Amino acid sequence: MGDFLVYTIGFPITFLLLVMGMALAARRILGLRIGLVRTALMCGLAMSIATNIFGETTAEPSAALISVQLGLSLLVVIGLLAFAEIIVPTGSIPPPTEWWGMARRRIARTRRYSRITAIAFRHGLGPYLRGRERTSTGLSRSLRLALQDAGVTFVKLGQVLSTRADLLPQDFVDELSLLQDKVPAAKWEQVRAVLDAEVGLDAFQEVDPEPLAAASIAQVHRAVLKSGAEVVVKVQRPDVRATAEGDLDIVTRLAGKLQRTRWGSALGIRDLAAGFAAALREELDFKIEARNITTVAAASDSSVGLPHVHLSTSRVLVMDRLDGVPLRGAAQDAGLARTLLRFVLRQVMLDGVFHADPHPGNVLLLADGRLGLLDFGSVGRIDSALRSALQRLLLAIDRSDPAGLTDALLELTSRPEDIDEQRLERALGQFMARHLGAGMRPDVEMFGDLFLIVSRFGLSIPPEVAAVFRALATLEGTLAVLAPDFNIVVESRSFAAEQISERLTPESVQRTMAEELQAVLPMLRRLPRRIDRITGAVEQGRLSMSMRLFADERDRSFITGLLHQVMLTALGATAGVMAVLLLGSSGPEIAADVGLHQVLGYNLLIIAVLLGLRVVVTVLRPRD
Repeated sequence: MGDFLVYTIGFPITFLLLVMGMALAARRILGLRIGLVRTALMCGLAMSIATNIFGETTAEPSAALISVQLGLSLLVVIGLLAFAEIIVPTGSIPPPTEWWGMARRRIARTRRYSRITAIAFRHGLGPYLRGRERTSTGLSRSLRLALQDAGVTFVKLGQVLSTRADLLPQDFVDELSLLQDKVPAAKWEQVRAVLDAEVGLDAFQEVDPEPLAAASIAQVHRAVLKSGAEVVVKVQRPDVRATAEGDLDIVTRLAGKLQRTRWGSALGIRDLAAGFAAALREELDFKIEARNITTVAAASDSSVGLPHVHLSTSRVLVMDRLDGVPLRGAAQDAGLARTLLRFVLRQVMLDGVFHADPHPGNVLLLADGRLGLLDFGSVGRIDSALRSALQRLLLAIDRSDPAGLTDALLELTSRPEDIDEQRLERALGQFMARHLGAGMRPDVEMFGDLFLIVSRFGLSIPPEVAAVFRALATLEGTLAVLAPDFNIVVESRSFAAEQISERLTPESVQRTMAEELQAVLPMLRRLPRRIDRITGAVEQGRLSMSMRLFADERDRSFITGLLHQVMLTALGATAGVMAVLLLGSSGPEIAADVGLHQVLGYNLLIIAVLLGLRVVVTVLRPRD
């Protein structure tokens, strides 16, 4: 009985100690943090292999072979762990507590993915999903129909792609522009449940069950607050967030497949998908929209009316109700069109925060004669450097200056290293001759030709700048409702010229010079002393230059890692060569038929293999 207890208790403790020892040895030798579960499995497998290897030998191995047997056992464990680490790195498999949730999400994703794939195959897009390409004249229409049948997220994806004339051919842009996200309103009971859960129905005197408008993400209802203020309540559809998250996962996976195709790689489809996913997630959070309204209102004048936010949650937004009529029912007025264009251009060029979707449905003609802007779920942001480049681009177009347009365009885009700037300047000069020559009336279509030049020279427009052109393209359709003959390009050129002229007034120049002088004044104060020190060092022959190599931590880490691998490789190779030499030589026997040189050779061979495994794992293991 005592022996049984010793065995049943001692064996698990011994095995646990063995596992911990092997885990520590593996971490030190491989330079990785190996989990105990994985180490336990590999130790069990290694013990069975070692038993088969050494089981048929003498029951009492000679003392001379103990080091070899231990080394081989360790080598088997380390080899198995190294192989497992290369195939399935540590941390790539989630803990068991997350398996059930992952399984449910995977099943839901598989069902949705199957439906999306079936829709794509039904419209003839199957070869593209398999990474193949073929010539098809109806591809743009097939894509539009497939996106339309796939639902909310894919309709919005198509709408975003329809604004990327810099990436897609014109037939795709025209076809995707036909996509609409008109959907039936959700039932009032569902909307009421969301409203009650988010803000509570006791915050309102009344809420109209009939929606003013219904879209794919949310719908809007009239309401009256307890204070008596008339407001509108934007309520998110109950199931739209879960549906969108599942669809965004599918969009990311599809983008990964399409990225392997020639045209997908040229379009940068993976980056497009990532940008779209980030924008849609922002649109699903109404707190972000509330902040957008506050930011735009703080930087804008009163020429265009903006709603005031009363309260917001992630799924409910309560705003002032703007008293007005839809833009399509308003009388034509070129003055209002000019005011709206200048309002948006001021947001883009000066404030850096702008309404990114100013279509006619988001613009009202207010009772006081002004225009009002709605729906700030899609807002663009552009930094000061890009704003300055945009201003210079419009100014260069106004002056018909190909060199200035080239410089501004290269500042706006990500340029390849091998670009021919002279060819680009000549192409832009021809572009200006076609669209800006005497008697020509420039229109927004000229930007289509500009995008073709951008694409031909391998330039990549940043998403922020693409959002600007998308907003201006959308705004052109809105302005056409107000004034059919309104020319957005001419007015934009005039606005840019005015802004440059304002900067050149004596007051502006004086203010700019004062600001710059304040910035450089501390440096100017120190400059005479530094010049005196330099001239003194030159006279005395003490002038020297100090330069620190590898000052960046990343450079030092790279060099250290490279030297580490080289040293391990050299040590492993040296140990291997020494092992071969010792195994091939005769030496004193330390046991029956066992020589000292053979024992040392086998141990050195094991060390060489372990060092080689360390190098291989480090090279092949995926980087974080």
